[in-house]
Amino acid sequence: MNILIFGPNGSGKGTQGELIRQKYDVAHIESGAIFREHIGGGTELGKKAKAYIDKGDLVPDDITIPMVLETLKTRGADGWLLDGFPRNMEQARKLWQALEDSGLKLDYVVEIKLPRNVAKERIMGRRICQTNNNHPNNINIDAIKPNGNKCRVCGSPLSVRNDDQDEAAINKRHSIYYDTTDGTLAAANYFHELANAGRTKYIELDGEGSIDSIKEKLFAELD
Repeated sequence: MNILIFGPNGSGKGTQGELIRQKYDVAHIESGAIFREHIGGGTELGKKAKAYIDKGDLVPDDITIPMVLETLKTRGADGWLLDGFPRNMEQARKLWQALEDSGLKLDYVVEIKLPRNVAKERIMGRRICQTNNNHPNNINIDAIKPNGNKCRVCGSPLSVRNDDQDEAAINKRHSIYYDTTDGTLAAANYFHELANAGRTKYIELDGEGSIDSIKEKLFAELD
């Protein structure tokens, strides 16, 4: 099973992605990890990407897309969940074409919907488990409030990401995500249109629900 997941920062996308990984035994492939693996592994694509990163430039899509595909084919040989890519409309078009050219089927696209103001509040209340950053802990959500400064799931110490308290940084990230013209939501809408044409399947989830309610609807759609 091959899945692409969308959701704004703060929507619980990482939590649901971890649940998908556990239930369906697919590789949870995050965009940032793809760069780290290729650069750390010294691959040719990694070397090319590093040259741009070292100069402070964005890595071009003609390097990024092949890196994504290579990781999907290797780590995701038995199924994958791609998280954090594409981030804009142009990348969405190029990714779809690359998947088609490579014979890789995209079975499902999942979108977790959440109002921008709610997503911001969740981000600022988020606390990160030092053992597993997909363990949900949030001081602004009663159902997943941590036990003081300990993870509610495993009891490990919690930390706060500095950028989670930076409203300007949050607004910048969300401006990219919620852009329906060229941003990430435009990319999601592109795949929605493909689903309407019968090219893939599209699942929409209400991110304001509980973790369990979202999970139940998601699994019902995937099964």
